[in-house]
Amino acid sequence: MVLSPSPSARLVVQSLEASRIREVANVGIGRSDVLPFWFGEPDQVTPAFIRDAAKAALDDGDTFYTSNYGIPPLREALAGYLSALHQPLDASRVAVTSSGVSALMLLSQLILSPGDRVVAVTPLWPNVVEIPKILGAEVVRVPLQFGEVWDLDIQQLIDALTPGTRAVMINSPNNPTGWVMSRAQQQIVLDHCRQHGIWIVADDVYERVVYRPSISGRSNDTQAHDDKLCAPSFLDIAEPNDRLISSNSFSKAWLMTGWRLGWLVAPPTLMTDLGKLIEFNTSCAPGFVQRAGIAAVERGDDIIATTIDRYQTARDFLYQRLNALPGITAPLPKGAMYLFFRLDGVTDSLALCKQLVRDAGLGLAPGSAFGPEGEGYIRWCFASSVERLASGVQRLEKFLLAR
Repeated sequence: MVLSPSPSARLVVQSLEASRIREVANVGIGRSDVLPFWFGEPDQVTPAFIRDAAKAALDDGDTFYTSNYGIPPLREALAGYLSALHQPLDASRVAVTSSGVSALMLLSQLILSPGDRVVAVTPLWPNVVEIPKILGAEVVRVPLQFGEVWDLDIQQLIDALTPGTRAVMINSPNNPTGWVMSRAQQQIVLDHCRQHGIWIVADDVYERVVYRPSISGRSNDTQAHDDKLCAPSFLDIAEPNDRLISSNSFSKAWLMTGWRLGWLVAPPTLMTDLGKLIEFNTSCAPGFVQRAGIAAVERGDDIIATTIDRYQTARDFLYQRLNALPGITAPLPKGAMYLFFRLDGVTDSLALCKQLVRDAGLGLAPGSAFGPEGEGYIRWCFASSVERLASGVQRLEKFLLAR
């Protein structure tokens, strides 16, 4: 009898990089003494009024399928929210998704084919660069520049966007570096992509997580609409029929990481086909979760403002404390909720972060998790209290002194 080969996944799936952040976290599973700053997650629960909206929906029996695109009240609420931040946007261009990650997968299924060339600004949250690979696309990386702040060489990016490139993927504010793309840079990219028919995929999940200048008078190049801080966005300057898809999530701005609720904004001509893909992936987001989303959008401005003030205090504290430690250089992030810092002499950030968990009870994310250009760096999520951050810095300092 001839035995068939052992069952296995497609080669492209086997070649995907597993999450090195999860690999580090697995070292600390079951240890109550570990201070975890490895995930991009706040240390606070979702506000009560959002949780109560979901409870009320469940009590009302909201347990059935909804429209593929999301319930109309949530789509309308999101359209109003985005119109206030950017420029007028019709609810027919908004599709609710079962998480921001699902939004990224859906848009990739919508526009990418095997062999397509995709350019990504890196270092970058690994999901964004691995998802195109699942679909057989080739990903070309354009690294940010390390300095007092992380920045982009815009000409290097434009040079990479050669004719025939299918899409460019830009996460701004950026995870892990906190880089924020300027309005001028966005206009250059938009003009170039219009000329060559290149899709712009904007991962806007951190667009509300930006900071006013507070250290050394540095300018942030953020914008305010009715005193609402927001990062510059392609949605401010693009036309409805431009090749632009914006992906977003409820996770960061409204402290809703575990709810798995997101959305997409796409050109009108894509919406019918997007609805098919939502049906074939998840059918719809849960109705009671969408009701919680409405509460967040309509009543969550104070939560966002309080959260950003809290994160700004945490960012400034951690920035000053880390840069006071020998061998550490930490650029000031303009947005997001991470410090991505360099530690002299580190050539294997994964091994170092595992050692930090074992020996210091400190959970950080290895820079190599965000691509080869991240090696030698470490990501610290500062969405936490100053007291908790101070304890983490003490553990890091003690560890470094003992090396």
